[in-house]
Amino acid sequence: MRPTPLPTTEPDAAPRRRLPALWSGRPMRARLMVVVVLINLVAAAISGAVIIHKARTATEVETAASLAVVEPLVAETLQADTLQTWQDAPLPGLFRTLSYRFQGLRHVRVTLLDAANHPVAAGPRREGTRRAPRWFAALIAPPAQRHEVPLVLRGARIGTALVTAEPSDEIDEVWGYALALGLTGLSLSLAMLVILYVAFGRILSPLAQLAAGLTRLEQQDYDARVGRPDTRELAVIATRFNRLAEALGAARAANLRLHRRVMTAEEDERRRTALELHDEFGPCLFAMEANSSSIARIAGTLDEPARSRLIQRTDDIAAIVTRVQTINRALLNRLRPAGLGQVPLARCLELLVREAARHHPEIAVEGRFAGLKAGYGDLVDLTIYRCVQEGLTNALRHAGASRVTVAVADEADSLRLSVDDDGSGLADDPGVAGGVGREGRGLAGMRERVEALGGRLALEPRAPGTSLRIVLPAGTPEEEAP
Repeated sequence: MRPTPLPTTEPDAAPRRRLPALWSGRPMRARLMVVVVLINLVAAAISGAVIIHKARTATEVETAASLAVVEPLVAETLQADTLQTWQDAPLPGLFRTLSYRFQGLRHVRVTLLDAANHPVAAGPRREGTRRAPRWFAALIAPPAQRHEVPLVLRGARIGTALVTAEPSDEIDEVWGYALALGLTGLSLSLAMLVILYVAFGRILSPLAQLAAGLTRLEQQDYDARVGRPDTRELAVIATRFNRLAEALGAARAANLRLHRRVMTAEEDERRRTALELHDEFGPCLFAMEANSSSIARIAGTLDEPARSRLIQRTDDIAAIVTRVQTINRALLNRLRPAGLGQVPLARCLELLVREAARHHPEIAVEGRFAGLKAGYGDLVDLTIYRCVQEGLTNALRHAGASRVTVAVADEADSLRLSVDDDGSGLADDPGVAGGVGREGRGLAGMRERVEALGGRLALEPRAPGTSLRIVLPAGTPEEEAP
């Protein structure tokens, strides 16, 4: 049986995941500044390592040189040429005089021991005057060195001089030099960071303008333009951006002109079809209804059972004609709303809202159309009417609302249409709304109509319910059919 491998854990996986998260999404200026700071830190670390290495080497050399000078000095102090001076002197005074003589030596400390190896005099220690911190001294200080030099007078050994390396002076000098160099480097680095921060801001500012311009393009604002920066590479990008925005604007204008022509041709065809249905189909139905009534009158003169059978047939024909007339009127209204173009737009919208309220008495339907002109052109009037019709239908059928409010207002050369309901609101699935449902043919048709006239359509959640917002330019010029 094959053993089951134990799950392995990677303790470094979480930090590796956190680092990209901290780095990604940051502004370019911040990233560049972080890179510069890291470079400065690495340079400072390398410089510090070099300074410490050189200082340690120099301290070792200075200490070794001092030891090399002090040992012969101590040995020669009691030589023959000075023998007459020290031979009659008492030993305590002799040790005190030797201690004062060795007091001014640098980088070493001399401790005098008597013949019994008891200390009798020592050079002064300068622990209290040390300027360098202990951690720096620990990095710089060379290995401890200690030499013993015998003191011989009149052929007899009177004591020992312990010569110990004392590099504190040299360490203090190195610390002062390193501190001055570090403060100077820190000042220069901070000044450089400030200069680079300002410079990066000026260099990268065209990128922020480009980002704002791209946002405007995404929002279908093709009038967006960016200035030409001084940087050659960014100037090329800005020029290409302006040309792209110009080309997109021209393409959209051509597309809108074509769409308006298609809409105009479509509405002309609808108008002709409605006219033919009204002028041809309507009279035929009226004639059928008249003939049915005539046959019923004639049947009244006949005997039973022929009279009853014939009257029953004429009643069936009349019911069929009435049904076809109802369908014909509804079809005519879908092809071309009755009265649109002959009566004010506000009146047509009021009749539409009233008819919707009549078919849904359980829902409060309110229309607000005050301040509208008599008309804004055939395409705009028809678009407003169809959007109100489709928005009402969606809200009444699918929102589950108890109140629906429709408003059209003329504000600053633009028409603003809103359909608000207090229904179930927008669903979690994008494109699904309580008052609209999944973006199907109705909403897609509204969006095409609105965008063809240079307008905007948006679905917005509200508490509670959904709001349909449409903005149209008032008085959009009509396109002539080709």
